[in-house]
Amino acid sequence: MVNERMKGLGTERSAIRELFEYGNARAKEIGREKVFDFSLGNPNVPAPQKVKEEILRLLEEVPAETLHGYTSAPGDFSVRRSVAEFLTKESGVNVPAELVYMTCGAAASLTATLHALCNEGDEFVAIAPYFPEYKVFAEGAGGTLVSARAKDDFHLDIDELDRVIGKRTKAVLLNSPNNPTGVVYGAEEWTALSALLARKSEEKGEAIYLISDEPYRELTYGAAVPYPMAFYPNTVVCYSFSKSLSLAGERIGYVAVSPRAQNAEDVFAAICGAGRSLGFVCAPALFQRVAAACLGLTSDQSVYKTNRDLLYGALTSYGFSCVEPQGAFYLFVKSPLPTAEFCKKAREKELLLVPSDSFGIEGYVRISYCVSTEMIERSLPAFEALAKEIFV
Repeated sequence: MVNERMKGLGTERSAIRELFEYGNARAKEIGREKVFDFSLGNPNVPAPQKVKEEILRLLEEVPAETLHGYTSAPGDFSVRRSVAEFLTKESGVNVPAELVYMTCGAAASLTATLHALCNEGDEFVAIAPYFPEYKVFAEGAGGTLVSARAKDDFHLDIDELDRVIGKRTKAVLLNSPNNPTGVVYGAEEWTALSALLARKSEEKGEAIYLISDEPYRELTYGAAVPYPMAFYPNTVVCYSFSKSLSLAGERIGYVAVSPRAQNAEDVFAAICGAGRSLGFVCAPALFQRVAAACLGLTSDQSVYKTNRDLLYGALTSYGFSCVEPQGAFYLFVKSPLPTAEFCKKAREKELLLVPSDSFGIEGYVRISYCVSTEMIERSLPAFEALAKEIFV
């Protein structure tokens, strides 16, 4: 017989993916232009021109057996060195190449890190609302995901974290800019969290790690995004180029262990071992090199700002309530009805909104606005009609 848990994960898609597939099926029935699919965080703006130029250069200048061949298991060393130098410059922490591991995107970064850290009985604390796959990843590593609710404005609730973090906590898993709320945690929050983790580590008698999930780091609307490594020594960064370079389908990212972390070399070795165990060695060779050449670049973020301003302005004028995003490309809207009922009414108007239940809290929906501005404009009459139906 097969593993029943794996069978369940394979047959029951995430709420986000389920809605995305429904949208594709519905589009075939009534036409793509009549379906307003806000489900998936799939970047819709082109990659920077430098990406295309670098791909073409590499194809012309690098022998195929090198360009498309295996790299070292943790990644091409010159690529790892470039990433380390970039992180050192940006964060102020002297990150060596020997603590950088190239991965197949953020999911591989997170799963390898969780497997590397997790021992039997360990808990990982996530801030609710959180990306739904965190629970799948933590449980897949043999751990338990424990939820700590954010404040009403979705910023860190240090008192709640103090209550939740305990003797079994192995790491706190944070995501800023945040999916699904768009909140960016500020320097004061990182300072307070670092002090809390230092105290909790001392009480526990061993390090509690901070896992910083950073696929949206560069995607902000003027907000500064601090580097957690600069605040807390026991930090592991999990990064993806999916959003910054609009390369989601290419699956390229990295893990970087802070050199100031307790047992940093052992942590890195365990990540290498986890990558080996999970079959993640040697991230895509071509895109390792492309990413290294495009460090610090982003696709055209102005499109997302235009979409944010348009959608946030319209929905709040219709009577909906949400916190204005500082980063990422999601609106987290308070549901004026029980969430399932609200999503059903929205779907009747071909508005596909992701319910918040799988994000660890109830009473909200996530709207992904990394779609065409024209689609948002076409959707506004449906949102307005929905508001009139609900708020009358």
